[in-house]
Amino acid sequence: MQKEKNAPTMADVAREAGVALGTVSRVVNGQQVGEEFRIKVEEAIRKLGYQYNSSGRTLRTGNTNTIAFIIPNTINPYFALLVHHINRALEKRNCKMLLCFSEYDTNREIEYIQMARQNQVDGIIALTYNPNLTIPADVPFVTIDRFFSTSVPCIASDNFGGGWLAAHKLKEFGCANVAFMRVASSLTNEPSKRKDGFVSACVELGMPFEIMALEDGQPFSEIETFLRSHLKEGKFAFEGLFIGTDSLAWEVIRLLRSMNIRVPEDVQVIGFDGIRMFGDQEPIVSTIVQPVQEIAEACVSTVLSKHLSNVPSLICLPVQYAYGGTTKE
Repeated sequence: MQKEKNAPTMADVAREAGVALGTVSRVVNGQQVGEEFRIKVEEAIRKLGYQYNSSGRTLRTGNTNTIAFIIPNTINPYFALLVHHINRALEKRNCKMLLCFSEYDTNREIEYIQMARQNQVDGIIALTYNPNLTIPADVPFVTIDRFFSTSVPCIASDNFGGGWLAAHKLKEFGCANVAFMRVASSLTNEPSKRKDGFVSACVELGMPFEIMALEDGQPFSEIETFLRSHLKEGKFAFEGLFIGTDSLAWEVIRLLRSMNIRVPEDVQVIGFDGIRMFGDQEPIVSTIVQPVQEIAEACVSTVLSKHLSNVPSLICLPVQYAYGGTTKE
């Protein structure tokens, strides 16, 4: 009977990759190495079929190389993109994602945090809506779009700057009367600043504006009522609309067209998020683009930081405008 071949070791991987044993150790433990060395080690691991004993590492270091990510869902294209890029950022560091869908259920957010702690994850990244959420002190915790305290880092795009940019773009494209529309959580969070930035720019530019803000749970029909109230004898009162998310902008545009209001001929529309057709093609509307990949990288590098107390309480990343067919250019 032929003797079973011994499983490849870390030393075998080092020889195959032509690197030092310590380099292999750093790669499999998710530590920083040069990209060229990381690629060589990963290719050698695949070629040899090397299996890393993560349970042994957990016993030695207390780390599981697992990060929990709590998010409402992946039906929303922006959330789906966040999941994609956070998973990619974790994989680059040889970490795994424990993905938790809260479906906007505030109790499930609490349950998932408890579950993540019981599974001894190395950290938690969360996009949450529970107004009474308590952040555990015994596990690294990073939030997206919501500030809790100076000891809990928050990663967000420049929402205020995005609102300011949208107003300036509408002015640049010839709009004189504009409005801001949103459906949002009652929480005070970073996306709330989109309205603030827009209002600030309108005041600065001397551009008349109106605000239509719905809280979660209010019927969408109120948006239709608002739009129809500004349609007089076939003429729409606004020349430009800034809408809090691309998804809402898409719904509003459909409604406008059903009212025989042309976009962008009669009214120009700018959304917020940077959602693209089929995930990677052209934007679904003209939009203020969130840097999702950079947000994901910042979340992962922060939650894995060995010195979390030295991280700023708010990391704000720049946004940019992208044409998507709903503005005149």
